[in-house]
Amino acid sequence: MFQPEIYRQRRATLSASLPDSLILLLGNVDSPMNYSDNIFPFIQDSSFRYYFGLNEPGLAGLIDTANDVVTLFGNEPEVADIVWTGPQPSLSERAATAGVNQSQAYSKLGEALATAQAAGITVQYLAPYRGETILELAKLLSTDSSKVKAGFSSALTHAVIAQREIKSAEEIAEMEKVLAITRDVHHAAMRASHATVLEHQVVGLMEGIVRSHDLQLAYPSIFSRNGEVLHNHHHHQVLQTGDLVLNDTGATSSGGYASDITRTIPVGGKFSLRQRELYDAVLAMQTEAIAALKPGLPYLTAHKLAARVMVRAMSKLGFFTGDADAIVESGAYAIAFPHGLGHQIGLDVHDMESLGENLVGYGEGVERSNLFGMGYLRLGKPLKAGMVITVEPGIYFIPALIDSWQAEGRHSDLINYAKFNEYKDFGGIRIEDNVLITETGSRILGPHIARTAEEVEAVMAAV
Repeated sequence: MFQPEIYRQRRATLSASLPDSLILLLGNVDSPMNYSDNIFPFIQDSSFRYYFGLNEPGLAGLIDTANDVVTLFGNEPEVADIVWTGPQPSLSERAATAGVNQSQAYSKLGEALATAQAAGITVQYLAPYRGETILELAKLLSTDSSKVKAGFSSALTHAVIAQREIKSAEEIAEMEKVLAITRDVHHAAMRASHATVLEHQVVGLMEGIVRSHDLQLAYPSIFSRNGEVLHNHHHHQVLQTGDLVLNDTGATSSGGYASDITRTIPVGGKFSLRQRELYDAVLAMQTEAIAALKPGLPYLTAHKLAARVMVRAMSKLGFFTGDADAIVESGAYAIAFPHGLGHQIGLDVHDMESLGENLVGYGEGVERSNLFGMGYLRLGKPLKAGMVITVEPGIYFIPALIDSWQAEGRHSDLINYAKFNEYKDFGGIRIEDNVLITETGSRILGPHIARTAEEVEAVMAAV
């Protein structure tokens, strides 16, 4: 946790945005694997953690902005609990660490909300994304669970997004701290990616490094020789010399902040000529996009810039024919780059997207594209100083996509399908870093992680 004053100030900022409001922020509860006492690793609701800092289940915060009263609701540890978990701080002690002076038993929360509703006060809450939270809100607010999702507060959501998307110096330091561990994870994976090694052996090595720091992965690792499968969570294959392995792995800091890094590894230690040509194209996509980032730039513009860089490079290799701008605006480019350039990152790896992806990523005069590929861009609105985003362009050869588009003749005047068919066995390349938007531009966060082809090969050679 940060110092209590940071949480007090965060709540004060939120309260100033929503005067005369009653704000309910529910924390998460434990999620059983197969019976109630055998649980998955606990992950706190990120908005609750942002405003209260506490990483424990069964808590709720109530912010009465009209009367400047903040109350933490939870349960005191009982002897039966202590037998199993050991001594625990009291509820008031936990409240104090979050800068909260008032705490009550969780059983009193329903009464407090009922009293407010009887007085005609609307209880504002964020859109729930877990079934347990939907049911709890329905019980607390005496409503039907089918109405809970639609009842979230738009005003509260916009206020939270505006506040959380601008990262403080303390948050940046926390993210850079976990990025140092993530660097070690990726370099270890590069050194371990030899022929005859099973994918899951490398995944186990990476997860072991994260766990050795008493941390968790920020998301299930994507580590696969089939890198053209964008979210490939299968790790059963044997690495072979000549493979490209896509490694998308990040860790979560002790304070809950995520890292999200992707590198692409040549099994055998050297990129082949055709791998190197396309690897350098992806690196140019990322390098030029990062160089263009600055406050006020719509991230949709950066996405299109990366796509144009790719089209120009791939046109020289015979994949596309025609004007690069026309190829991008038509959507033809997405046969090789079918996802968005990136997303916000912070306490969530896809930061705040539980509040609504369009609410977080669009608005401000920028609408989501209907084009395949460009429509997957999660963040399109203008950037602001203090945002942290991922920049993760890629080039992929997806046989089913190539076959489907070719069969319907889609963009046949712009796409050289004969050339794409030669590369159906290629796989995929992605390069991703976490980038802070500064007052004048941007900078890549964390220590340097081998990124150029020469750097990756050098790390692999240093076994």
